[in-house]
Amino acid sequence: MDSDLAALLSTAATTLVKAMTTDSWEQVKAAFARLWRRPEQAEVVSADLAEGRCEVVAGRAAGDEQAEADLVAEWQSRLRRLVSGDEQLQGDLRRLAEEFGHLLGERGGAGQVVMRAEVYGSGRVNQAGRDQTVIGE
Repeated sequence: MDSDLAALLSTAATTLVKAMTTDSWEQVKAAFARLWRRPEQAEVVSADLAEGRCEVVAGRAAGDEQAEADLVAEWQSRLRRLVSGDEQLQGDLRRLAEEFGHLLGERGGAGQVVMRAEVYGSGRVNQAGRDQTVIGE
């Protein structure tokens, strides 16, 4: 799997699970369920997402961070199987991740920063999520 697809899957799964505790949940759930094109698949996925939401809510109430991490991993795997080899579905997933990632950011939800750099020859890259001091060459 290439790194762009891996980053997309990670971002989409994280966005999906983080959205489970927002006011926008029903909209997010419906949009992600529509990725599964056949109605019977979408119904099953929608039910699985609703169950996942219950797990996230219960996990947060109990202070269990692992429950949320497990759901992110589960949905990352399910999304990978769904979009693998289908560029149109990958584009649809990218649009959903961007749309709802932005929505979460505006409402104070936890965002995710993805940094990517390619260096060739004797090039150098410095990346930071916040403050950075670079001394010397």
